Amino acid sequence: MEKTLAFLKKLKSNNNKEWFDKNKEQFLEAKTEYEAFIDSVIKGIRSFDKKISADLKGKDCVFRIYKDVRFSKDKTPYKTNFGASINPGGRKSLVAGYYLHCEPGKSFLAGGVYMPEPNLLNAIRQEIDYNPDAFLKILKSASFKKYFKGLDSEDALKTAPKGYDKDHPHIDILKNKHFVVSHDLSDKQLLDKNAVKNILDGFKSMHPFLEYLREATS
Repeated sequence: MEKTLAFLKKLKSNNNKEWFDKNKEQFLEAKTEYEAFIDSVIKGIRSFDKKISADLKGKDCVFRIYKDVRFSKDKTPYKTNFGASINPGGRKSLVAGYYLHCEPGKSFLAGGVYMPEPNLLNAIRQEIDYNPDAFLKILKSASFKKYFKGLDSEDALKTAPKGYDKDHPHIDILKNKHFVVSHDLSDKQLLDKNAVKNILDGFKSMHPFLEYLREATS
């Protein structure tokens, strides 16, 4: 991941089309390196999650580096990260899956369902309402807690979602609009010779959480 991190560091200080065009070869080398890294991660995930297709490739999972700036105050044209969503069906799939974010000083692994459509969000909340014990068991398991402190609470509702009482025993979970967990990764960890293995350990501990969400939205 040396080329990937090195390119992204330079891009952060030179986020403009002129510089990017002059350094297109460096971008392609970094992108190729990252896609190959994701290929290795996919192969490892397959050992414990058979719902990830053997035909899935890194290039099917990595997001474009070009930003959509139409509705953003930040008009810099490029993302300063590489992200890959490893799902059954690739990066555009709505099924709960794995995510790897590579950005100098801000990398992390994550997984779950981010910004689900209303029908999927309702299905997840309903499953937690009907079957909370299995969900709580996952969140409290030692293997899960080794990597994840709990659900990310970004954008959580301030009040109870429609159809649920504010005194519901699991209202803090039901208020979530995303069902995602994450674990930070340092640059040193990404460059370590055991980086793929360590990332896979995190993803494996996340797998029961993803299976619960997949069952809820199937």
